[in-house]
Parts: sequence; C-alpha cells; structure tokens
Amino acid sequence: MATISCGIDFGTSNTSVAIDNHGDISLVPVENGNVTIPSAIFFRRSDNNAYYGRAAVNLFFDRQEGRFMRSLKRVLGTSLMKHGTLVNGTSMNFSTIITAFLRQVKAKADLMAGEDIEHVVMGRPVHFVDNDLEADARAQDELKAIAQRIGFKHIEFQFEPIAAAFAHETRLNSEKLAIVADLGGGTSDFTVIKLSGANTHKPDRSSDILANTGVRVGGNDFDKQLSLAAIMPELGYRSTYGDKGLEVPLKPYHDLAEWSKVNFLYTPKMLMQVRQLLHQSHDKKRYRRLLQVLEDETGHSLLAAAEDAKIALTSQYEYKAAFAFIEDDFFISIQRTIFDQSIQEDVEKITASARQCLQDAGVTNKAIDLVILTGGTTEVRSIQDAFKQLFPNAAIADENKLSSVGLGLAYDSQHKFGRLIRPHSITSVPSID
Repeated sequence: MATISCGIDFGTSNTSVAIDNHGDISLVPVENGNVTIPSAIFFRRSDNNAYYGRAAVNLFFDRQEGRFMRSLKRVLGTSLMKHGTLVNGTSMNFSTIITAFLRQVKAKADLMAGEDIEHVVMGRPVHFVDNDLEADARAQDELKAIAQRIGFKHIEFQFEPIAAAFAHETRLNSEKLAIVADLGGGTSDFTVIKLSGANTHKPDRSSDILANTGVRVGGNDFDKQLSLAAIMPELGYRSTYGDKGLEVPLKPYHDLAEWSKVNFLYTPKMLMQVRQLLHQSHDKKRYRRLLQVLEDETGHSLLAAAEDAKIALTSQYEYKAAFAFIEDDFFISIQRTIFDQSIQEDVEKITASARQCLQDAGVTNKAIDLVILTGGTTEVRSIQDAFKQLFPNAAIADENKLSSVGLGLAYDSQHKFGRLIRPHSITSVPSID
C-alpha cells in the first residue's frame, strides 16, 4: 500500500497542513473549512480546556477568563522552553503547549486521510535563532520531539522558502531562476533556486538550490515597531517621572509589544512598580493608561490593535485605531508614513538578507526571472516596494501567500518518502508562466 504523507507549516502567525494521498496533494481544512489556522491557543480558566486558532482568539477577545498565547514558534530554541509558564495557576512547559496545538492539526490531517499519518516533512525557517547554531539545532530537535509525541514516526525537515518554491514550480511552463521570499510573523527567509515544471520529478534537487539565507525579523516585529512609534507614547512611553526627570522604565512597553512576552507582565511586582511611578509621573494621564492595561490584562488587545493598524495601512494612508478597552472615546490616528519610518530598519535587515542570498548564490539581482512572495508580511507596502526595486526584471508571483509552504512541504514529502508526484495532481494553485 502506498505511503500517505503530509507537510506541516507550523508558522509564527498561521499554520497549515497538506497531505499526499496516493499521489493527490491537497490542503487540509484545519478549522471550519479554512485551510489555515492562527497559531494561537487559549486555556479557559473555568474548565482549563484548550481552544485553538480562531476559536481561541474569539474566546479571548470576548473577555473569557483564561490564558491566551500566540507566536509560540518563537519560543523554540530559547530558554523559555525550559522555564515554561503559568497557565491558570498551573506550571506548564512550552513543549506541552505546542504539542497540544500541533496534535489537533495532525488530527485534522488524519481525518482527511482516513488513517493515522506517520510520515511528515516539517517546515522550518532558515534560522530559528539568528547567529546561534546551537540554539538553532536545539529548536529543530525540540520540534522533532514534538512531532514524535503527536504520532509521527518518520520526520524530515525542509526550509520553508524551498517548500514554497516547490509549490509554485508546478505552474511553470519554462525554466526560471527564482528567489523565494518567505516573510512570516517571526522570520524572513530566502532561497535562490532554479525552477522548471520538468524538474518536479527529480528526486534530488540539491543542484538546483543555489543559496539560502534568513533573518529573525517578521510581521510581529513590524507590529512591535508600529506600537512603540505610534501607540505606546499615548501610554506614557518615554515620559519622565520624579525630581530628576528620569525616563520611565521601557521594558514593560517593549514586552507589551511582543505576543510571546506580554503574559509575563501580569505580576504583583510589575503592578506595584507602575503604581508607585504613577504618583511621580510628569504625564499622569498617559501613564495611567499603562496601569489600566496591566490591571485589566488587556495587553493582547493592545497587540491586536497594532496588528489591525498594520493591516489597514497596507491600503490606507491613515487609520484611526480605537482603544475603548482602555478608556471611552480613546482613539489614535496613525499615518502610513509613521509606520514606514518605524519599520525602516527591519525592512533594511530583510532586504540585506535577500542581497546576501544573491551573493551566496553567485547571481545578480537582474538575473532573477521570478520573485515568489509568500507569507502575510509580503502584503506590507514597504516590502513590496523594496522587492520591486531590488528585482526590476522579475515577474512577481504572490498567490496563496498563507498556504504555499504547506503545499510545498507535502510535495517534498513525495520525494523524501519514496513516491514521485504526478505534475497534474497538485491542487489549489493556478497555472502561470
């Protein structure tokens, strides 16, 4: 009997899975008919049951009591994996939390396949952790152990941008020199690769893959920079206190601007510190808003507002963000120029990694025929403008931004586990030239 395999793209912001069912590759509906699921989990306090994806997000923003977590992928390879966190008063390690999330993703794939799938290609960024080979290897080992825990017996890994290239390759009618830009919530990864529809049968693609680079910068970092530039000042960020006019501590603001850190702020010690400084604050109105967020534990709502503003500013020049959860009739008008300025350094880091990929591949930017954009962060205007400028001669392919990696991983599972794909069998991607 032929092996059924799958590919899982466990993303910082969203997750997808695709299966190879006897030669037919298709995306799995992982949540109410959707082929992507937000990488989020909510443990409701009343029963400590876990809820995932959109259900988790909705429960949290409906102000249900419990513990909400996102951006779990960013914890892999870090010290937080060892320390764990409190979930409704009980200590829980992050390996258990990530396992719970990925187990229900696998269950959806098993249901569609009609059997327990044992073969998987897991996607991974080029670098889980920048400039730390030991932490990078540890992150992959941690993800492999989680895959084993949820029932996979044969586990391989593939760089996410390479997987995205494989998904797009089946649509090509001629040979192209391509660069894949996979810009997600936590990382930005690049691959220079030779693509051709005729190459989909090749079991070994190492000669076609010319270079890979990556940097730990993504959409979540854009959210953070926008929040610090446009939102946090209205909560007293960089205001002063006391007789000496000292700047208020900045760490609470930085942690409030990161999905993976915000929960660690809700401690009696932090509340006491902010309350004490409020008495000495030179801007009590704004600094009191910080205290309000910490007392009400609405940091995730603050993050969601920043993310909403980022998304809105991809098509609007100005966005009026509402913060009624802090105080009535509290709005902040944010212009796209502020957003562009706030993320300029991060955009430069991303484009520098793309340039490094070209240099490592030994090709010029003008030699690139095709730029494949995948990941939600590629929607940002500054990113699109930067890549159009960097690759003036290239066609841009940006369909299936949130699911192409999952499709490509399933395609790669064909080769890694001994079957060759029929080119017409991949679904959900239209033909291009």
